[in-house]
Amino acid sequence: MADGRAGSIAAAVEDAAKLLAAAPERAEQRARAVLKLSPHDPRALLILASARRRLGDCPGARTLLEPLAKAHNGAARTHYELGLARAGSGDAKGGAAALRHAVSLNRDFPEAWRALGDQLFKAGDVQGADAAFAEHRRATLHDPRLKAVSDALAAEAPEQAEAMLRSHLARMPEDAAALQLLGETLGLLSRSAEAEAVLRHALDLEPAFDGARFTLASVLFQQQKATDALPHLERLLARDPADPAYRNLFAACLSLVGDLGEVDRLYRGLLADFPDQPRIWLNHGHALRTVGRFEAAVEAYRRCIALAPGLGDAYWSLANLKLASFSDQEVAAIGEQLARRDVPKADRLHLHYALGKALEDRRDYAGSFEHYAAGAKLQRQQVRYSADKTTEDLNKARALLTPAFFAARAGAGSPAHDPIFVVGLPRSGSTRVEQILASHPQVEGTMELPDIGLIARSLGEGAVASTEPLDALPLVPSGRFGELGARYIEATLVHRKLGRPRFIDKMPNNFLHIQLIHLILPKARVIDVRRHPLGAGFSVFKQHFAQGQSFSYDLEELGRYYRDYVALMAHFDVVLPGRVHRVIYEDLVEDTEVQVRRLLDHCGLDFDPACLRFYETERAVKTVSSEQVRRPIFRGGLDQWRRYEPWLGPLKQALGPALETWRKPGIAQGSL
Repeated sequence: MADGRAGSIAAAVEDAAKLLAAAPERAEQRARAVLKLSPHDPRALLILASARRRLGDCPGARTLLEPLAKAHNGAARTHYELGLARAGSGDAKGGAAALRHAVSLNRDFPEAWRALGDQLFKAGDVQGADAAFAEHRRATLHDPRLKAVSDALAAEAPEQAEAMLRSHLARMPEDAAALQLLGETLGLLSRSAEAEAVLRHALDLEPAFDGARFTLASVLFQQQKATDALPHLERLLARDPADPAYRNLFAACLSLVGDLGEVDRLYRGLLADFPDQPRIWLNHGHALRTVGRFEAAVEAYRRCIALAPGLGDAYWSLANLKLASFSDQEVAAIGEQLARRDVPKADRLHLHYALGKALEDRRDYAGSFEHYAAGAKLQRQQVRYSADKTTEDLNKARALLTPAFFAARAGAGSPAHDPIFVVGLPRSGSTRVEQILASHPQVEGTMELPDIGLIARSLGEGAVASTEPLDALPLVPSGRFGELGARYIEATLVHRKLGRPRFIDKMPNNFLHIQLIHLILPKARVIDVRRHPLGAGFSVFKQHFAQGQSFSYDLEELGRYYRDYVALMAHFDVVLPGRVHRVIYEDLVEDTEVQVRRLLDHCGLDFDPACLRFYETERAVKTVSSEQVRRPIFRGGLDQWRRYEPWLGPLKQALGPALETWRKPGIAQGSL
């Protein structure tokens, strides 16, 4: 008889537990019915408390759970529910403590790790939240081999993680969880295109895999493919509109497509919900910088630092504004963070760059260079780059791209004359040239658009013999060039908010694709902005870029890259004479009006005095020069590199003849 009653109670408890997620009211009724028969049944009490919490009565749930957790200190699920009830009733600290206890009892408790991560995120504990979310990822994995991969990622060993995943996927190629981890790993290794392909395959296998979808959106954002990322984020937000990570990335993507009013609204909403979350303050600072609200950006970055003194990106973002020097207290704080052994690599490299800038402002050039070099060394360890491969590719370009090659394909592109491409080495004055052009009433400034590079890569993806875009180019039917030009114009419409007839694409690395630009958009204008190689080179070396520019973290590789760039442009001067207009930044500084008139003339634009008052033009500027272009041209920055000349030997040696002949058109600089 007793056994029958116990079995009936157990069945009722099991039935109530099944109802919790979808029908907490009915679960509560079943639990109360059990408690009438067995008033102290811990299972029924836990279900009743969970139902009350789900129905919004967190204080009531907590009243039930506090004595239950005390009586059953080893029950992970009970402490998990207590953590949620405490947090829901306003006791964030107590909630986190109960959740920590729950995961200490059961490391493979994904819901508890996720809840703990959410609580720490809301409290502004960046490292704690990141660690909890990493454990959540690990706990969702059932295969021990994948758990080991997750541990490797948490230990900041992505190369090891990739090797383990490749081995696993060789045996189980359609394991979506492994593919998601591989996509995340490749993203950490700055191999975004590979990551994208892997993650799309994971979603083909499991379309409802939200983790893979969010990682894909993040990887697309890394590649500036915001328009592709937005539908994925909209789908995720439809399922969970309050998720801060989804909202944060959604705002960042909207910033890339220029919907800045909505971006401001989103960040205000996020900050209202998470006022102590430093990463949201950081991203809000980035958005404020873009629209020229520099004082507000500084305030946002400093608020971020106050909340998370170890978040290196906030210090670097503040330094990158180039508005004011760090205080002595801030310099000391950066040093204290660098002295810690537990600082993550990403924070450490940002701190080195920030301290480099702080010491530069104090005229401690030796100490400054030491920290710039330390930051660059850390970043170089994380990126794939081969200077030999770059030179090999450009040698191949010179052999292929002859006058006969272009003559055979003449007239096949789109007739659109809208784009003005501004190319060159980063930090050479291209943002200033963009701002001058964008001050003309017929021209709209956009941003560094990825579309030409994406089109080039798509040629390689469609090639039979090779995946290299240059190898694929001769195989493209001439009739397709017009289609590709039209595709570019359509893809970039999202960035053209003002409806002006001309627009600027300021992706500096597009110099690698001038052949493609010429074939698909023969009427587009191309501007090559060039600066003294030591000035441009050192400015690039001391700049940590959010993405790309993998050549820039080693002085010798940087010099070789500049040399190859100058040689390739010299080749285009010969095979496509007059196609590229060159702006020497030093000449622009010394003789501004003459150079501006020549620039406008090349673009087919009448002179407009507003182009000389470019610093008065109000527009969003998304590059690191956003503050500088809002000031008149000045000579002060031209010779800054001379203070660091004692340490630039590897750069000088790698530049070779280009160090002397970089100004001259149509002259090959060394071997290409």
